[in-house]
Amino acid sequence: MSDAEDCISESEELLSSLGYEKEIAKQKQKAKEKAGHRTRHVKVMPEWEELCKEANAQTPEKVSLTDFFTEEELSVNRKYIEKLNDDYNAIHRLDKTDWTICVVAGIVSAAVDILFVGIPERSKTGTKAGALSNYIRSYFEKKFPPEEMEMLGGKHFVKTPYDAQDNRNTTVYVDGLSTYYHRLLSLGHDPILGFIVGVMDIMRGTMTTIDKKGKIVSQVMDVYTDRKETNLFEALTKHLLHLKSDLTTSMGLPVPLMGLFNLLQFGSIGEEKQTIAEIVQGMYYEGYDFIHFCSMSIPVMLTEIIVRLCWCIKRIKEGYTLKESLPYSTNRETKPKLATMLFIAHSAATAINAGKVAFTENPMAINYPQWLAFGKYAFSQLQWSLIQKPQLRDRYVMQIIEEERTGILEEINKNYDEFICG
Repeated sequence: MSDAEDCISESEELLSSLGYEKEIAKQKQKAKEKAGHRTRHVKVMPEWEELCKEANAQTPEKVSLTDFFTEEELSVNRKYIEKLNDDYNAIHRLDKTDWTICVVAGIVSAAVDILFVGIPERSKTGTKAGALSNYIRSYFEKKFPPEEMEMLGGKHFVKTPYDAQDNRNTTVYVDGLSTYYHRLLSLGHDPILGFIVGVMDIMRGTMTTIDKKGKIVSQVMDVYTDRKETNLFEALTKHLLHLKSDLTTSMGLPVPLMGLFNLLQFGSIGEEKQTIAEIVQGMYYEGYDFIHFCSMSIPVMLTEIIVRLCWCIKRIKEGYTLKESLPYSTNRETKPKLATMLFIAHSAATAINAGKVAFTENPMAINYPQWLAFGKYAFSQLQWSLIQKPQLRDRYVMQIIEEERTGILEEINKNYDEFICG
């Protein structure tokens, strides 16, 4: 516009020098008069609702976003989304090294379980199993001598209402309650449930049991009223001391949650057609106790150590910092692959343990902590595959698309500002 104004001024000067000043003045006057009589038309914008009605009337059929694109554009967009999905999957996809770590960890763990943990057997000299299991049991007996534990158990301040060894002092008959099975039947002796049920029994003066037939009984132990504690801290202290006194006795503490298997009154296993509850009761009698549980936990911990350590080393070699490579968490957003590798490693160890049980046809060969770990990681993996992964992948794709859209808008604004400002 500035250049046009300059050009007009130069033209007027030229015409004036040639003697056309009057004609120029007449033309300017006519232009002013014409501008004064010009009618200005005001455009009235319709309401949004009116525009929608008009659009629906002109296009009554259903319209989707894809109608704005050509087939070629839709194909390009589809391939780009697939590429972004593949990029996200690649972040969590295991390579050959990852698979090797998982398999080696599972095999090493299973080998330690088979060769060094072994299967417990009760003998005249005590419960014996593999070399590692025997060492762990000896360690416990050294730290908690059975003679001292029996003396501790006989003292009044560690006696609890849930420690009835037979039915002489019970109001409701508990099937199977005896010196051999009372710790398996009484939930207060459970290493995990005892901190809830056992402490409540101490404070209420009751005994909660699941008998050999699967019947749940909670009864007030009137003859043991002197064993009650009304203070929560004192009840918890008494419970801990009582568990300690039972730890290295001939019939030690049961495996965590083992008492709940008395509810499984079904099955027909083996030549004697035993139920699951009967199988578990026999396992406890043969020495499948809390100390053996600790021995079986070592191969499981070994799996965790091998996988997490190798994952950390591999991560550092890939260029990540030590802080980013610490395997203390299995968060799949910040620690991709780790949880999946742990699941595969524990799956391999569990599969080998299942083969061990099938080969020996002995339920005592079951590595209970290993199956617990497998269940935990299997649930986590299933939840990840079906729920979390699709959600996080969609978020990953939309985040990249949003970043690209933001970049385009910024570029448009930049170009617009440059055009306006010159």
